[in-house]
Amino acid sequence: MGLVTGRGWGLAVSGALMFVLGYWLDYTEPATVGGAAVTAFVVALLVAGWRPKLTVTRSVEPERVERGQSCRVALSVRNDGRFRAVSMVAYDSIDDVRVAVPLQRVRPRKEAVVEYDVPTHRRGVFTLGPLTVGRRDPLGLVKLSRSYGDTGTVWVHPVVHPLYTSPQGVARSMDGQFDRVEHGSLTFHALREYVIGDDLRHVHWRTSARIGELMMRENVDTSLPRVVVLLDDRRGSYRGEGFETACDAAASIIVAALREGLSIALALTSGAVVAAGGRDDYLDALAEARPNEDENALNDTVVRLRHQRLGDTLIYLTGSGRPLETPQLASLRGGHPALLAAVLGPDNPGHTTVSGIPVLGAADGAEFVAAWHGAGAW
Repeated sequence: MGLVTGRGWGLAVSGALMFVLGYWLDYTEPATVGGAAVTAFVVALLVAGWRPKLTVTRSVEPERVERGQSCRVALSVRNDGRFRAVSMVAYDSIDDVRVAVPLQRVRPRKEAVVEYDVPTHRRGVFTLGPLTVGRRDPLGLVKLSRSYGDTGTVWVHPVVHPLYTSPQGVARSMDGQFDRVEHGSLTFHALREYVIGDDLRHVHWRTSARIGELMMRENVDTSLPRVVVLLDDRRGSYRGEGFETACDAAASIIVAALREGLSIALALTSGAVVAAGGRDDYLDALAEARPNEDENALNDTVVRLRHQRLGDTLIYLTGSGRPLETPQLASLRGGHPALLAAVLGPDNPGHTTVSGIPVLGAADGAEFVAAWHGAGAW
């Protein structure tokens, strides 16, 4: 990307006028000065327009970090030119924010490494780079910038507060985990194609005979508990930093449940669902979460959950920006007998019960941890 500065335009235009008028009126001095000015402008274009041969390598450590923790970028800039050293002004970008990169003079076939800290005070997914290298002539007439290297990504996760207990709404299952809901044992889930090593006792012979290839029954153990964290991501539900507190609470519950070996699903009222995976899969989804404007999202999500039934224990996280919508939550009790709501942000109702639903109130993450640990079975 190139840019002629105001000084450059002034010199070029005035020089051209002086040269034309001087030549036309046969005044040697103005024509000479004008010609020199135009020549200086052309030389500035050539100097700033020279493209150095650079190889830029980026490393980010760590790529995933909790909000407020340290994250550092290292940029290795190698001058692949054979004869000229490169002096440059460089900056990196973090989404739309520029970060100055203090690159010094890089000699031919040499490499310079610079590092800088990524600001992690905001939760989110941030794109780093590419590195932009700017050049300008000594007179400041022309500025040119070019991009080098690839981009990187940093996931800034919510803060995970230590929860020392798994969700209290569940009682112990046959495997030593907790589940207040009584279920059967193994139940049919789906059919799939046979792969080498499958137990032939699980072949579904009727379907196999009909389609001409072996089909296997897949069963699931319904005695194992499953927790659903439903995060309200409607903008109108929150005040202040309430949504960030809700994301922190969701992350804390998920990590605690995974530590206890519980199956867990994360659902957002906007429709996103993470029903399996490791810790990073859930926390990445929370890093990507943004408040949305769909005020009917909860109604649509409730209908979907009643049909899908992602789990038996449901924890609803919302903000203090609107009254708790208990009719919608109560309609989920048939499929999710263990139900808990948390209202997060300023002016929350505190620890109470609304229409038979236990409610925790907390202004921030620390209060949520205290409320969680202080809550009895529900």
